[in-house]
Amino acid sequence: MILFVADLHLSPRSPGATALFLAFLAGRARQAEALYILGDLFEAWIGDDDIGDPYHVGIVAALRAAADSGLAINLLHGNRDFLLGPDFAAAAGVRLLADPTVLSTAEWQFVLSHGDALCLDDATYMAFRAQVRDPAWQAALLAKPLAERRALAAQMRAASAANQRGQADPYTDLQPAAIDDFLRAHGYATFIHGHTHRPAMHDHIVDGIHVERWVLADWHEDRGECLVWDGVALKREAILPTS
Repeated sequence: MILFVADLHLSPRSPGATALFLAFLAGRARQAEALYILGDLFEAWIGDDDIGDPYHVGIVAALRAAADSGLAINLLHGNRDFLLGPDFAAAAGVRLLADPTVLSTAEWQFVLSHGDALCLDDATYMAFRAQVRDPAWQAALLAKPLAERRALAAQMRAASAANQRGQADPYTDLQPAAIDDFLRAHGYATFIHGHTHRPAMHDHIVDGIHVERWVLADWHEDRGECLVWDGVALKREAILPTS
């Protein structure tokens, strides 16, 4: 059994979602052989030298305990936690994956991505993405003091929130033509991604071939969700607080 999640956006400001994820790691997730986190595990990650923050210590410890129990945990970068690096991975017992990543099982083939790279109609975001994924830009940012990076992250969150206010739908969807090209380039594998906060299953016909695209749900204070592959089919499963 393989589980997929994305867009948890964990932070001290989301205690409900944090509690759900910790319970998930200690319980449901350990019934699976592998967990794939497809980006935005954290609301923000300003560098692996912030791993000693008390909040981060708890998340890292929970990931490590789940990994030590035998769960293979794999993680893609999102648009919020693109600075997650090897020190975090080593401490948490997770494997950082390239985006996209092809996952082949005995029964099926999937292609996994955060999804934001295909939001080509949002020119402003794509320019931002190109900037923050640039190794030179990241090195310059990581060279700044931790306190300065915290302040910058807070400014970026505030700017993002201000930009989203008043918009009926603040998340740009993936560009249809880019989806077709992506599916074609990856052998028409079933596509699983997050980012858009629009959970759904889409049917695509590319070159006469039917391909499914599953969009993962974002997590909230009172509800999370995982996508489950049981070797036969994909199905959604709610993650709810225990009373």
